[in-house]
Amino acid sequence: MEEKKETIEFRHIVRIANTDLLGNRPLQFALRKIKGVNHMISHVLCTLSHVDKKKKVGELSDDEIKRIDTILRDPIAAGTPPWILNRRKDYADGLTRHIISSDLAFVQDNDIKRLKKIKAYRGIRHSLGLPTRGQRTKANFRKNKGKVHLGVKKKEGAKTGRP
Repeated sequence: MEEKKETIEFRHIVRIANTDLLGNRPLQFALRKIKGVNHMISHVLCTLSHVDKKKKVGELSDDEIKRIDTILRDPIAAGTPPWILNRRKDYADGLTRHIISSDLAFVQDNDIKRLKKIKAYRGIRHSLGLPTRGQRTKANFRKNKGKVHLGVKKKEGAKTGRP
C-alpha cells in the first residue's frame, strides 16, 4: 500500500485579513504585519487555530488560512479572552471586539474627533499637536511646536570684533 502525500505548493504571498503576508516568514511574525495584530494576538491566533506558530506562511493549507482568518474576524466566538482585545467596552455600544486593518484607523480617527468635539483635555492636546499622556514638553517634542528660533541672532552689519 502506497501512502498518498498531500503536496502543498509553496506560496510566496498569502492574503489574510486583506493583508499580503510574505510566505517565507514564520506564522507568528508574519501575522504581526496585519494592522491591529500584536505578538499576543498572533500567539492566540496560532493556538486557537491549532497551527504551529513556527510554520512558514507559504506552507499553510487553504483550510488553515481559512481558520486563522475566521478567528481573526471574530475572536470572541473562538474563545479569545476579552482582556487581550483592543476595543473593550466600546464607547458607542458597550461591546467588546477586536478591530483590525483599515477599520482600526477609522475608529481611532473618530475617537480623536469625538475628544476634540467635547473639548476634553486629551482632545485639546491633540488639536494643539502636544503629547496627550502627561509627558514633559520642555526638552522633548520640539518638532511639534513649529519653527522655534533658539540662541542669539547676530545683527546684520555688526562687526565680529576680529581684525
